[in-house]
Amino acid sequence: MFDFHRAEQALEGLRKLHVGTDRDAEVATHIKRLLAKDDQRNLTPVAKRTPDLGETRGFMLTGEPGSGKSHLVERTLRKLSVLQPREDGTPRCLQSSVPSPATFKSMILQLLKESGYPNANPRKENWLLVQDLRYRLELLEISVIWIDEAQDLFCAERKPILRALKSLMQGDGAVAVVLSGTEELSEVVRSDSQVKRRFTAMTLRGLVEQVDGGSFQTILSQYCQRVGLEEPHAPDLIGRVFHGARYRFGRCIELLLMAMEIAIDREEAQLTVDHFAAAYAMNESCVASENVFYAEKYWLIETDPKPEELLSSGKKRKR
Repeated sequence: MFDFHRAEQALEGLRKLHVGTDRDAEVATHIKRLLAKDDQRNLTPVAKRTPDLGETRGFMLTGEPGSGKSHLVERTLRKLSVLQPREDGTPRCLQSSVPSPATFKSMILQLLKESGYPNANPRKENWLLVQDLRYRLELLEISVIWIDEAQDLFCAERKPILRALKSLMQGDGAVAVVLSGTEELSEVVRSDSQVKRRFTAMTLRGLVEQVDGGSFQTILSQYCQRVGLEEPHAPDLIGRVFHGARYRFGRCIELLLMAMEIAIDREEAQLTVDHFAAAYAMNESCVASENVFYAEKYWLIETDPKPEELLSSGKKRKR
């Protein structure tokens, strides 16, 4: 008899599992080159400086929501032993998402808080807060700052943030900067030539069934084996998963895990298209005719319609 309790436990284990791809090595290469090396060519917890101007460098990772960019950066930084906190808990790397409201001052205050200085005066002038942050970075010998979802910050106050970035990458206590966000972030950074030349960049491409379908089929098979579910028998399933997940790797994994959860909750020992359809419907709140797992020509379904299209379709349904 199928052990659904054991399957639930195995599924929870899968949620914590990292699926390694070529993207891991590429992100690691970008981040490692931000750090200096010792005489034995080992990485050190010191930001590397250019020989001419003595400035540090940065790395920018962009991708659509659900592509897995935040997880990639977090895991890469966590695996670098030289960036782990010291024995007394002092950080070598500051990590922060953009706070709300997304303003220049709120971001600096958040970074000060992450550095162990939570009582910064919010009434201070912005440039004084930046000086406080520079002092903290130098005092604690922090070498890397990572700002996640950085497009929200730049869209709010572009010029002061760009100036602050250049300042943090110059002079005593300069740090390497890692930014992650959507394509909007890339557009902002490219708009300033001085900032752009300091950053290497990487974009997480969308999945292509002809290229990535085989590897994702392997992941699906391995996940089913770990949980004990029988694999689904549908020749076009991978294409439907890719389309429903907007061709983004992270969202594909989330959709797979959700479908498996539904199968286990229903106490059904085989994973089927119906489970994927139920997971998709829960996420998208769509009828069967608009479900990519039921529609014959699923590739024609617009998974992210424009706001005006949603309003238009809503009016039609109302009439």
